[in-house]
Amino acid sequence: MPVITISRGSYSKGKEIAEKLASRLNFECISRDILIETSEQFNIPEVKLIRALHDAPSILDRFTHGKEKYVAYIKKALLEHVAKGKIVYHGLAGQFFLQGISHVMKVRIISNFDDRIKEEMKRENIAEGKARQILIKDDEERRKWGLHLYGLDAFNANLYDLVLHIDNLSVDDAVSILAHVAGYPCFKPTANSEREFADRLLAARAESILIEKFPAVKVNAKDGVVHVHFHNSSSDSGKINEQVIDLLKELEGVKGVWTNLLRDHKFE
Repeated sequence: MPVITISRGSYSKGKEIAEKLASRLNFECISRDILIETSEQFNIPEVKLIRALHDAPSILDRFTHGKEKYVAYIKKALLEHVAKGKIVYHGLAGQFFLQGISHVMKVRIISNFDDRIKEEMKRENIAEGKARQILIKDDEERRKWGLHLYGLDAFNANLYDLVLHIDNLSVDDAVSILAHVAGYPCFKPTANSEREFADRLLAARAESILIEKFPAVKVNAKDGVVHVHFHNSSSDSGKINEQVIDLLKELEGVKGVWTNLLRDHKFE
C-alpha cells in the first residue's frame, strides 16, 4: 500500500477524510506532528509557526535565512515520517516534497465555496460577508505559502494523482474511493521508487545538517552520493570542502560527497 498525502483547504473536510482513511487502512495519520518537530528544531514557538501558515510566510523573513531553514527542517521531518510507510499525511508541503515518487498517492480535496462559507459561519458564529472574506484570505495565503517557499501553486491540479470534489460525496464516500484507488498496482512501491525516495531522504538529512553553517546550500543525492551545491564560490574552497565532509561523514547511508567546489570525495 502507498503513502497518501492529502492537500486540503479550510472547511473542506480533508482532515476528517484523512483520519478516517488512515483508520480504515490501519495507517498512521500525521499533520500537526510535522509542525511540532519543525518548530522545536527551528526554535520558534509552535503557535507562531501555525499562525505563519495562515498569515503567509512573512514571519520566516524575520529570521536570517528563515525560509531556507524552515523548508529544510520540514522536508526532513516529513520524509522521515514517510519512510516508516503506511502514512496518511494531510496538510501543507506533502505534494511538493514527494513529487516523482510513484508509490506516494497525492490527493487534493476541494469543496463548494458556498458550503465552506456556511461552515465558517456556523463554527465562528459570524455573518456571511465576514466568513467569505476570511476564506478568500485563507486561500490566498495558502497559495502564497506554496509559491513563496516551494515555487509551486498548491491549487494546481497537476500536482495530484486525484482531485476529489466533495459536493455530493459524503466523507465516507470519499474514504471508500481513496481506499480503493490506493490499492491500484501503480501505487505499489517499486525498486525504482524506493531508491528515489531513499536518495531524497538522504539529501534532506544532509541538508538539515549543513543548513546552519551554509544557509544557501542546495542538496540532492544519487545512490548514496550526496551532491552539495553552493550559490557562490569561495576563495577558500578547500576549507569549505573539509567542513562539508566533516559534517556529513557520520551520516548513515552516505557513500561519498560531491560539491561544486570539490569534484568528488568517496568515504572508505
